[in-house]
Amino acid sequence: MLGRAEAIAVFGRSFPLPTLSQAARDFLGRDDLDAATLRSYGQTLRRLCLALGGQLPLAALTADAVAQVFATAWAGAAASTWNRHRSAVRSFGAWASLDDLAAGLERRAGPRPGSRSRAPAGAQLDALWDRGDLPLRERTLWCLLHESAAGVKAVLALDVEDLDLEDRRARTGRGWVSWRSRTAVLLPRLLAGRTRGPVFLSDRRPGPARTPAPADLCPDTGRRRLSYERAEYLFKECTRSLDPARNGYTLHQLKPRPASR
Repeated sequence: MLGRAEAIAVFGRSFPLPTLSQAARDFLGRDDLDAATLRSYGQTLRRLCLALGGQLPLAALTADAVAQVFATAWAGAAASTWNRHRSAVRSFGAWASLDDLAAGLERRAGPRPGSRSRAPAGAQLDALWDRGDLPLRERTLWCLLHESAAGVKAVLALDVEDLDLEDRRARTGRGWVSWRSRTAVLLPRLLAGRTRGPVFLSDRRPGPARTPAPADLCPDTGRRRLSYERAEYLFKECTRSLDPARNGYTLHQLKPRPASR
């Protein structure tokens, strides 16, 4: 049974134990979480609080109790949804210095290779490029990946100093990345006068406990280099409506097909 102790005695004095809801608020109140991650983690923790009670002492939270919540709330969820909630629980448990809260949750396998979404076709890409609600950073990154056929990590590793805007190319460790007209229009707007640091930046500045390496930090804005994981998540979420399978596409699928180049 889950314990309901409300205080702990230390040196003769009684101190209240942190509750699940209090710990969740503290976890979500950090300044190193971007908006999408905050929303995703918040969904998971809200469900835990509703199912187990927000006043549950944090020390009484167990992997078995978490597994019961998952079995009730997300038993029929897609692999991506299940794994997203599982990842949130693991992050929360690590932050709270608890035993592995996801010990009873097996990671689910995604779609088989043969059932994966096909790469977006020309009409789908045109619909993507024409969307006026997309952030400038995403439009630039996606156009650059499509026009250059370069690897995602190579593009995210670009620094402003690497760019040759006039010749529409950038130097990488293994040669050059080149682009065409759409990217040529967007890149100068994205840089907004910056002359150094990563080309693609995160939305927020990192917290004191997560200071990146100097090479991954913009000296002008204080923001860090956009991560591969974050860039992939945003593209997948944005393209779910374009994908007939509703899985969303991956950044790798932006590379032009051989017949279209």
